[in-house]
Amino acid sequence: MKILVLGSGAREHAIITALLREEPQPSVTCAPGNAGIADAVPVTALDPNDPVAVTDYALLHGVELVVIGPEAPLVAGVADALRARGVAVFGPDKAAAALEGSKTFAKRIMDEAGVPTGRAVRAGTLAEAETALDEFGAPYVVKADGLAAGKGVLVTDNRDAAIDHATFWLEHGSVLVEEFLDGQEISLFLLSDGENVLPLSPAQDYKRALDDDAGPNTGGMGAYSPLPWLDAQFGSENAFVDEIIETVALPTVRQLAAEGTPFVGLLYCGLILTDAGIRVIEFNARFGDPETQVVLPRLVTPLSGLLFAAATGTLGGLPRPVFSAEVAVTVVLASENYPETPLTGREITGLDAALAVDGVTIAHAATRVDGGTLVSTGGRVLSVVAVGDSFAEARARAYEALGHVSLAGAHFRTDIAARVA
Repeated sequence: MKILVLGSGAREHAIITALLREEPQPSVTCAPGNAGIADAVPVTALDPNDPVAVTDYALLHGVELVVIGPEAPLVAGVADALRARGVAVFGPDKAAAALEGSKTFAKRIMDEAGVPTGRAVRAGTLAEAETALDEFGAPYVVKADGLAAGKGVLVTDNRDAAIDHATFWLEHGSVLVEEFLDGQEISLFLLSDGENVLPLSPAQDYKRALDDDAGPNTGGMGAYSPLPWLDAQFGSENAFVDEIIETVALPTVRQLAAEGTPFVGLLYCGLILTDAGIRVIEFNARFGDPETQVVLPRLVTPLSGLLFAAATGTLGGLPRPVFSAEVAVTVVLASENYPETPLTGREITGLDAALAVDGVTIAHAATRVDGGTLVSTGGRVLSVVAVGDSFAEARARAYEALGHVSLAGAHFRTDIAARVA
């Protein structure tokens, strides 16, 4: 199969790594990719957010499946253009991608479908935001309504900080003020063909920049999979997943289909286990980063077949994907001053030594080769991924590998998966 993967981050590198594990290997190209992806597959300097350019490329090169990694091409309507020309694409149309692109839209869909979620108020002015903040009380939760690259959410006990956050994002559109939900967070990915869903294995990510969940929110500083503590609360991972399918995923997919906007692609359910039960924090319309980096290394079922079945409406005839008993941990290496204004362009060394550690792979997030030197190009630079028979083993491998990597000023969390190890 000829596959085009759109994107340039660690999520796309993890997707490509999973595809290349298959026998026989599919033919994979990535646009635009990064230095690590370019070491694995051909890359092309194609704008992934340009529907016409992507569609023309796919038709010219006989691409049989396009896999859209990030959210921006979805919201730009790249999937719509591909489908209109008969190209199979894993990723929802623009209208359904509003599930991520607009938190107001997502809340409405959840309400219509009876999906359990927290209370929320959409605010278009600062006065409306202040009224909602005072109604819900501390801790305050303020979210940008549109795409914000993982930086649009603030949870704080400081009312002034909440008002400042709302003020900033109101310049870009509306905001949502939500009730605070307390509990363990879970990420669950489900493949959807617009009618049926198939689940992947749950993961947990770490949003805060610093150890012990301190510091600002980020796009994610690490993750692990599976979640052994689900067994104690639900009896098994399968029982938990069954509940999410019945109460969250299928109602959402059916609601979107009923509104004429079928969701074809990856439904990312951001969940929280509260004292009152499971609640949806948010939906995303694509694979999550960094959770993808720990879910896909454990996937035994060939990924290309799953993605193609979702894209072509044939998920209903497939069994649930199979996962290995191994565990996976990823730790993100971030540039100095991430997530505020990261310092980039610095040399990265030591990757060969890191990759020599048993069970370790590295997903490049923001890298390029500059004059023969590997350098950083963004905030989250690398995802160091390790698998093992236990979380203690996987953690030890990940942090051993990180110890070999050098990037001036870089930082990473030291407590990823510590609670389960």
